[in-house]
Amino acid sequence: MTVPVDQLTDPAVRALVAAINAGDREAFRAALAPGAAMSDDGSDRDLTEWTEREVFSSGGHMDVESQSDDGRSLVALYRNDTWGAMRTAWRFTVEDGKVARFDTGQA
Repeated sequence: MTVPVDQLTDPAVRALVAAINAGDREAFRAALAPGAAMSDDGSDRDLTEWTEREVFSSGGHMDVESQSDDGRSLVALYRNDTWGAMRTAWRFTVEDGKVARFDTGQA
């Protein structure tokens, strides 16, 4: 069973996930704090390059299975045209209502 995006607890995380699923680069950038950062499988990545490759140009989509930590930790089935589907964990740091950092990797 999945958690509908509109039921994600944290508004900043909800906005970011909605933007990913809609393929909306502008909404994605609007959900991020200035200087936002991210990591994938424990390695820091260039956020712009990574999201273009892993999300926007490859049809990335998150089906959230569960949320914890007031909606700032998610387990999701993530899929894109490059890698197919995989179970992933996402942790978000939110500052001033925007996502300042996210860390993702296989769950």
